Amino acid sequence: MRASRGGAFVALALALLAIATPTHALITNEGVEKDGRPKIPIALDFGFDPQGGIDIKIKNPVHIYTTEGAEPVDRTQMGFLISFAKADAELEDELAKGTCILDSQYVKKLFTMQDIADQTTEEGQDFVYSNTIAKDMAGQYSLYFVNCVEHSAVSFDITVELYNHMEGGKKDYLSAGEKPLPTLYFLCFCAFVAMGCAWAWNLHTSRNTQPGSVQKIHLLMLLLVMMKALTVLCQALMFHSRRVKGDADGWNIAYYFFTSVRGLMLFTVVVLIGTGWSFLKPFLNEREKNVLMIVIPMQVFANIATIVLDDNGVALAGWLEWRDLFHLLDIACCCAILFPIVWSIKHLREAALTDGKKVRNMNKLILFRQFYVMVVAYIYFTRIIVYLLKQTMAYNMTWLADLASEAATMCFYCVTGYMFRPIPDNPYLHLNEDELDEESIEMYVEEGRSV
Repeated sequence: MRASRGGAFVALALALLAIATPTHALITNEGVEKDGRPKIPIALDFGFDPQGGIDIKIKNPVHIYTTEGAEPVDRTQMGFLISFAKADAELEDELAKGTCILDSQYVKKLFTMQDIADQTTEEGQDFVYSNTIAKDMAGQYSLYFVNCVEHSAVSFDITVELYNHMEGGKKDYLSAGEKPLPTLYFLCFCAFVAMGCAWAWNLHTSRNTQPGSVQKIHLLMLLLVMMKALTVLCQALMFHSRRVKGDADGWNIAYYFFTSVRGLMLFTVVVLIGTGWSFLKPFLNEREKNVLMIVIPMQVFANIATIVLDDNGVALAGWLEWRDLFHLLDIACCCAILFPIVWSIKHLREAALTDGKKVRNMNKLILFRQFYVMVVAYIYFTRIIVYLLKQTMAYNMTWLADLASEAATMCFYCVTGYMFRPIPDNPYLHLNEDELDEESIEMYVEEGRSV
């Protein structure tokens, strides 16, 4: 029964991935339908180099809705602007005060609905607008539609191109802070492939020279590294396609698939290692199985929901709130997988006090406490520190946050592999009883109680 439910869940996940439309394009198509919000995001956080450009096309007609009997709408109070991405707090304060932010000092007004009406004098004629970022105005901007007319709503279809320039004058649709990412992710692909090959060779050598040292968990760790390599390869190809075409060209679908599988496998491997499966015991108890059955589907759901949210575009009402909610859900899932490791530490601590193999159990306790600390540090860094780096870095240096994330992942994989490598004389799994005295054991036990 559980197997059939699991298969149905995987089938649903794959189906949702299959129907997702290609997104993350810097040639953005957004449809706004009877939306009365005072500020509607159209494109967020794009880094413009000097002489970067904005091309906008709005399909005619544009519809404006007001309450029955209301005065004619002042179209000059509705329009498009770009604002420094770090000025959002100031704009929200002005909105709360009832100020029309079209004329705010924190924005650059592009055009108004009156400009659209003046240009599109013929039926079926689309409105076209182009702008170049001045040399002294380079930075990270967001594009918004602003409606300062109370009790009104608008409908329109808009196509936006945000770009910088490559050598030779061709359009580069990547943000200034994303330009190194195709090369960065391809180098990461090479590094993870090398790590996978080294791990596979280690498993092959250990299996031939030391039969029984290779456990099932070691094979899962190899598969995890391969999934990570395919994920960063798809990211490299996705960013390259976005650079030259302004669209992921389907590579985002492959990325979504592999990153979901990789995330599921990462959680599974961490839980299995943290509970001692394959190393200490060949089974999971009911409580540990429940963690896997609850947390992993929640993580997959968060990933799929994020994909669907991205496909609907940032102009969707509540998009920012849902994005933050799914980010918090991802962090909560990451924290939940720590519980099985804590349970294992508690079990080993009790075993060190009750049975006659104090030193052996003490060694295992040290191992799993170190692994627990490493997992906590990895989650904190990749889910929180990297996010803060991306928000605080200069507009053309945000790629360093991606570099930090990938470097942390490589370190986590390498250290975990070293700690649990398949050799019978692994210093973490075998400790000479003479190396620890009774006082040292009691000290570690007391420290374990604080975990």
